Order: sequence, then structure tokens, then C-alpha cells
Amino acid sequence: MATPDKVAAVQELVENFRASNAVVITEYRGLSVPELAELRGKLRGNATYNVAKNTLTALAAKEAGIEGLDEHFTGPTAIAFVTGDPVEVAKGLKDFGKEHKDLVVKAGLLEGNVLSPEDISKLADLESREVLLAKAAGAMKASLFGAAYMFQAPLAQAARAVDALRAKQEEAA
Repeated sequence: MATPDKVAAVQELVENFRASNAVVITEYRGLSVPELAELRGKLRGNATYNVAKNTLTALAAKEAGIEGLDEHFTGPTAIAFVTGDPVEVAKGLKDFGKEHKDLVVKAGLLEGNVLSPEDISKLADLESREVLLAKAAGAMKASLFGAAYMFQAPLAQAARAVDALRAKQEEAA
């Protein structure tokens, strides 16, 4: 029979799964409490990092309609529930993993797709959302300038032709 504490924990995990736009499952074996606090600080603003019991997490994932992650709920598991930019969270986990070899990324979930550790590493190598938006804006600005030039070119040519005709007429007169 389920205890009220376990039911509440499962409900909290279900809410976290539903509120997240991405999830990253990690193994934290060997990390100290201060190191976990440091990792939580790095992810703050984009994700919450929770240590959870595997059986409760599997129940919560199933209740939230998430499939394909059950095999990753083994060993000491912690989950980053991403509510911000998934790229920033992947970068934060990758950077932290470089400093602390005990952190192991097991899997993830983004837009309903299960991600392997390699996929999460590739996600971490992407540029941030702001940089990508700035590049897109620069490309659009260049296209607009090109279009404006194309529209002005016939007018400028016509003005030069009229000016040349006027100059020729003045010479003739």
C-alpha cells in the first residue's frame, strides 16, 4: 500500500514531467552534497535538478505519459527538469561533467523524443538560442538590404539616364 509521502512524491514528479519542455537523466554516484549544490546553481534559471527514487520516478513518468526512459531509472538517479533553454542545460551538464567525472548523463527527453548521451552532447555543442536568433536576424537584415537595393536600382538608373539626356541636350543647345 502506498504511503501518503510516496503518493505526494509521485504527484510532484508528474507535475515536474508535465511542466518541463525537456528532461535529462543523470547518475550522480560519487558526487558530494556541495558538488550537487554547485550543479544545481549552474542549472538554476533553466532547470531544476532533483534526486528521486527510481521506482517513484518510473511511476511518475508513466503517469505523465512519458515512455522510453524506464531502462535508465537504475542506480543513483537525478533528473534535470528543463523549463528554460535545453541547450543551456546541456552545456551546463557537459561543463560540469568535464570538471566532475562522476556525473554521467544517461538519457534525455526533448519534445517527446528520447535522447542518447551523444545526442545531449550534440545539443550542448549548439550555440545558444540568443546567438542563433541574432544570426537569423542578421541574415534577414541582409536580405532586406538586398531587396531595397534591387528596388532602388531601376530608379537610380532612370535618374542617371535622365540626367545624361539633360546634359546632352544642354550641350546641343
